[in-house]
Amino acid sequence: MQTVVSLTDVSMAFGTNRVLSGVSVSLREGSVLALIGANGAGKSTLIKILSGVYPGHGGEIAVDGKPVVIDSPSVARSLGIHTVHQRIADGVVPGLTVAENLVFDELARSSFGTYFSLGKILPRARAVAAVLELPWDDDFLRRDVFDLGVADQQLLLLARALDQDPRMLVLDEPTSALSMAEVERLFALIRRLKESGVAILYVSHHLSEIDTLADALVVLRDGRIMLEQGRPFGWNEVVRAMLGEQVLAEETDVVERRGTDVRLELRGVRLRPDAAPQDLAFRAGEVVGVIGLLGAGKSELARGIFGATPFTEGSMVLDGRPYAPSSPSDAVRNGVFLVPEDRSAEALLPGWSIGRTAALPFISSIAPRGLVPRGAEAKRGRWVIDQLDVVCTGDGHDVDELSGGNQQRVVVGRWLAGKPRVLVLDEPFRGVDIGARAAIGLRLRALAQDGAVVIITSSDVDEILQGSDRVLVLGDGVVRADTYLTETNRDQIIERMSEIA
Repeated sequence: MQTVVSLTDVSMAFGTNRVLSGVSVSLREGSVLALIGANGAGKSTLIKILSGVYPGHGGEIAVDGKPVVIDSPSVARSLGIHTVHQRIADGVVPGLTVAENLVFDELARSSFGTYFSLGKILPRARAVAAVLELPWDDDFLRRDVFDLGVADQQLLLLARALDQDPRMLVLDEPTSALSMAEVERLFALIRRLKESGVAILYVSHHLSEIDTLADALVVLRDGRIMLEQGRPFGWNEVVRAMLGEQVLAEETDVVERRGTDVRLELRGVRLRPDAAPQDLAFRAGEVVGVIGLLGAGKSELARGIFGATPFTEGSMVLDGRPYAPSSPSDAVRNGVFLVPEDRSAEALLPGWSIGRTAALPFISSIAPRGLVPRGAEAKRGRWVIDQLDVVCTGDGHDVDELSGGNQQRVVVGRWLAGKPRVLVLDEPFRGVDIGARAAIGLRLRALAQDGAVVIITSSDVDEILQGSDRVLVLGDGVVRADTYLTETNRDQIIERMSEIA
């Protein structure tokens, strides 16, 4: 197969911090190369070099055998290299409609002229959406893209990239926000792209996806290639190359724990307008994994507990006392915290340091008179860094510059620093590697000795089985199963998830 894009001895450093060293890989037509590595391994840097975001690198990039200088995203696209980044916020423009975002590259080139109406671009937007067979009518296309959920924004970016007839496509955690049906549709499309000769660089923490799609894989660790493999893949060797022996030695099996004291009780709450009222109890001393497909009522559960969208019916009791938060700030004052699904849009502020990010939810207690002591921010930041093993230069490190897994460690860690009575985490391991997942999981289990921990996920059954004591299966706003880890198994959970009311 012909090589479309090759990288030879590519290196990159930020000051004294060398993040890539001598990386050489080849992307061939009609082939999927998987890029694997723990957060902080250098994957994002490599992707940004290919995308033209980081032009100041060492080594050489060649397209069709000819050396090229990719010094901007527009140059990368002109060479046929298109990227769908993991950070969805980097690809959509709030304030513009879905249609305008679908044809954004053409708008930037003034393809529709200096003056244009939305009606003029709708036919082109429909054509772009049709690439992924997205059932978006004109009313949907006229909506502000900011109003879309994470999954729809992800599909929009995928459709826009695929419409450009890429020669090479970089997919960075493309399934992180998709339902199982959408993932299957994406996989079918990737297979068609392979048949048409597109070279694909596929980045994912889900080894099952790589096993399904990839023709070869490369493992990065600490900015260096540790392993290259073709099919069939040796997963034990891959994981060891990815994490190193030291991290593997620190992983321990979960021993089921059962709490006795009810920390939070929900009585007759309605998770969906058409669903029956539900009773739930979350106990101190155990981690509860909540799983269900899209529309099961998981987000409604999380937002209701946190006061972001109060339950329309029913009541809650926290440590034996009535609990009815009218807002998230009310929940925080009561020691009830939420790690949201979309950390970029809902948990992080651009340009903020780790210390300031860690202190943000607790400003009123840290600075009762409105002045935030630098020392208080730094103390919070250092606690998070030390407890969650955040890879950074210190508490003043900009969160924007952290890898996705380290950003998630900061988001989870700042709530742990607040000593929650109840901590709800919505998709906490999305886009997070095995090492970061293990570090966060161990901290959550330590917390659960005193508080109640609720982990919510859409479809990762193995994730729930590895980190929970108790499993709740939701479907159509109703509890379909409430059982402890030792009393169930993977097949039973999937069966309850797939039941049709």
